[in-house]
Amino acid sequence: MLGHSRLGSPWLGSPWLGCVVLHAYLLLTCSLANASENVRVATFNCSMNRNEAGQLLSDLQNGSNRQLQKVASVIRRVRPDVVLLNEFDFDAAMDAIRLFQTHYLDVQPSEDVGFLRGDPLRYPHVLSLPVNTGVPSGRDFDHDGKTDGPADAIGFGRFPGQYGMVILSKFPIDRTGIRTFKDLKWNAMPEAVLPIDPATSRPWYSVEDLQHLSLSSKSHWDVPISFPGRTIHVLASHPTPPAFDGPEDRNGRRNHDEIRLWADYVSDKDWIVDDAGLSGGLSNDAPFIILGDLNADPVDGDTHNHAIDLLLKHSRVQPEPTPTSSGAIYAAENQGERNRSHRGPHAHDTADFGDRSVGNLRVDYVLPSRDLRIVASGVFWPRPDEPDFDLIDCSDHRLVWIDLQLD
Repeated sequence: MLGHSRLGSPWLGSPWLGCVVLHAYLLLTCSLANASENVRVATFNCSMNRNEAGQLLSDLQNGSNRQLQKVASVIRRVRPDVVLLNEFDFDAAMDAIRLFQTHYLDVQPSEDVGFLRGDPLRYPHVLSLPVNTGVPSGRDFDHDGKTDGPADAIGFGRFPGQYGMVILSKFPIDRTGIRTFKDLKWNAMPEAVLPIDPATSRPWYSVEDLQHLSLSSKSHWDVPISFPGRTIHVLASHPTPPAFDGPEDRNGRRNHDEIRLWADYVSDKDWIVDDAGLSGGLSNDAPFIILGDLNADPVDGDTHNHAIDLLLKHSRVQPEPTPTSSGAIYAAENQGERNRSHRGPHAHDTADFGDRSVGNLRVDYVLPSRDLRIVASGVFWPRPDEPDFDLIDCSDHRLVWIDLQLD
């Protein structure tokens, strides 16, 4: 489940065999000498999206929602210092984030609070910004003869802010240095893989469509965070899944180019323009961590032209060690169906999309630049015979983390 123990590990305080507890304790004791030098960074598609605006805020009110208790418990067990939460519905007043912190993360567990586990966890620094999901475009992007459906929004969504993003951090965020790319248009990318309508051999999107269609289905954020001893750029995003379209592959192609945006950004390509009008990408000496549910498996699934290879094979990106879990192996082997045909290692999977649909895939990533040192990594995916297995049904994704040693 977790490949490295630290203070607040998921093993601690869990009922389990004595030998496992002792083993975990010894691992923890051995790591304490270096704990002050290590930081844990994670990404988690937490499925805190709802189908109606305001519903998440309602669910958060009294701290008793079981799905949200499980989400919080996963975070409290792993205890990342910085975590990106995908699919956390946006609200401009940030009331939902405040309630999630006060009613779920930073509260003592007790016998009458259901699934809430682990020690309280506090994040003094929070970032939530507008996203493209659910923002009306006035265009018929999906060619169904209407202009007001969720697929006609700038990014798929039933209301503005659905499937938003949140960064929680124990370290200060340099808000003056944040760059966002929510409004960058898809056709601004050189050699973009824009879809073609196979029925007509003409572009799927008209010239007028492309004047409204951003590249980012949610947003792309460059967030400088003041880690101990150095500033690291957290590059956060959540590209659209390469599915729910037709033979034109409009979502698969957009997913590809959303991933390519980060590859071009860390290559400091000059075509990129942020929402404030500043051109260019990230300087070649700036450390970074690419975080998010990127909806792209290296070998399985329906991604366009192996999109994730743009990052995994990039000269500035550190692709290994790949985070793993024993629970992913167990799930794939016991579910069977589509998983039997997968070529990628089951241990690398980070999401369970159902064995009769696409199966389990690796789609969630924490990818640091090569100048950062990874000392441990893992995926929170316990087997049924391990502690906290009953938490993972809070989302179809699993939390992915890495530990970095900062000199």
